[in-house]
Amino acid sequence: MEQGQPIQVETVISICLEQLAELAWVKLGLVPDPIAKTIAKDLAQARLAIDAVAALGGAIEGQLDDDDRRKVQGLIRDLRMNYVEKSKEGT
Repeated sequence: MEQGQPIQVETVISICLEQLAELAWVKLGLVPDPIAKTIAKDLAQARLAIDAVAALGGAIEGQLDDDDRRKVQGLIRDLRMNYVEKSKEGT
């Protein structure tokens, strides 16, 4: 983004999507919490984050080129697959 240019909504949505995806990985118990430095699984929170990532991805899908669209779809697919696997493990 060039200096002096107004921020675009799509840019903010992309930032939120990335942040929520990172949080989903934490809540799935696959990466340590960056603040607590611990690994803990919270599937309800993970599901909420994954659903939000999917909703935000859908909101900007029309503005993405084919490569970025595939990346977002792949991210959502990977999050969902990991959620299913973690759900099978139990608590």
